[in-house]
Amino acid sequence: MAAALILTWILPSGEFSTEENEFGREVVIPGTFEAFDEKEYLHPTSIFTVVPRAFADAQGIIFFVLIIGGALAVVRQTGAIDALLGKMITTFGNVPGPLLFFTMFAFAVASATLGMAEEYIPFAIILVSMCVALKMDSITAIGTMVVGYCIGYAVAVLNPFTLLVAQDVAGLEPTSGAWFRIVLAFPLLAIGFHHVWKYARIVRTNPEKSLVYGIEGNIHQKAPEFPELSLKTISVLLATIVALIVVVVGIALYGWYLVELGALFLGLTIVAGLIAGLGVNKMAEAFGKGAAELTGTALLIGFARSIALIMEDGEILHTVVNYLATPLAAVGPELAAVGMLMIQSVLNFFIPSGSGQALVTMPLMAPIGDLVGVSRQISVLAFQFGDGLMNMIVPTNPVLMGILGLASIPYDKWFRFIMPLLLKLLVFCSIALVIAVVIGYT
Repeated sequence: MAAALILTWILPSGEFSTEENEFGREVVIPGTFEAFDEKEYLHPTSIFTVVPRAFADAQGIIFFVLIIGGALAVVRQTGAIDALLGKMITTFGNVPGPLLFFTMFAFAVASATLGMAEEYIPFAIILVSMCVALKMDSITAIGTMVVGYCIGYAVAVLNPFTLLVAQDVAGLEPTSGAWFRIVLAFPLLAIGFHHVWKYARIVRTNPEKSLVYGIEGNIHQKAPEFPELSLKTISVLLATIVALIVVVVGIALYGWYLVELGALFLGLTIVAGLIAGLGVNKMAEAFGKGAAELTGTALLIGFARSIALIMEDGEILHTVVNYLATPLAAVGPELAAVGMLMIQSVLNFFIPSGSGQALVTMPLMAPIGDLVGVSRQISVLAFQFGDGLMNMIVPTNPVLMGILGLASIPYDKWFRFIMPLLLKLLVFCSIALVIAVVIGYT
């Protein structure tokens, strides 16, 4: 925020002319940027007065995030998610290849739809114990989890914390363009699984080649017991699936957004709690704890919106867009899309929160896309790739560092394991962005 305020004093004010496109969205017109003759300087106290304005402006997203956090906590409290994972482990426990694939797939689906991330941390010890019992190691276990969750974020189709926020800022219909991301999910998961399984087979053949050989700290901890996949837990899982289907139908056919989706997840909270027999008090307690866990995310959303408001008030938002768009326009839309991915990847180190990054960068990237011939849907996709994939490696990602700490994996060992995969995924996603430009993905 302070840096944004200082930039308003340094950079010239200016703006592009805008017009309404065929989809009814306001887009900037290339080549129309004009610097203002006179400049009004924001008062230093603006850094404080903008905060309540930003929170008020982003209140819909903030409250939706808190509701999602509470709803997921109640679903988790029912034991349905734990029971499903336990069933997978007991079913595929003697065949590690399918077990790792379906576990990775499950994490990817949960992240792509519900935006789950922090909820995975308790599963770290479970997966480590499971993999060690199958003659693999902790890196195999955590690789299965982190690769799945990050790919899920990279190709999210319903994720309320990244996709819906980014599309809202970019002026796109919620969940639009899902078909292309679903198509990309399969090769991305194939690349990710191949990397993890190749490493796992090496460790099974020669344990001394494990990157954490001799330093695993908690492989002897007893894994938590799983609840049984009973009629109640199956019913909760079915209710969750039905809720996700209703989300898709509501958005596609009836134009639902934050208010309606928030109401739906509140309904899911009550239905799941009643099915599991939690009682009103336990439901309320779980909901409150779940919402509290996402308070940090909610605050980041408000402060991230403050940055954009400062640039808007200082009339430098379009100036920054013009500066960034000029070099990207020179290389053509295909390479410009790849350049946007690189920018988002670097920014993820400084803004690891997906919601925060969307609110900071999409006000810039959406109009940049207009200027360089890249659709706003592709701008959102570049954001998703940069946010999702870089979460595998940036040490500022609290979820990653929490999981590594729980599994006693030194960061340098994790870096050696994940960096080759990250490079392969970035190359694939760069090619995917070029294809998206060529086919006119919108």
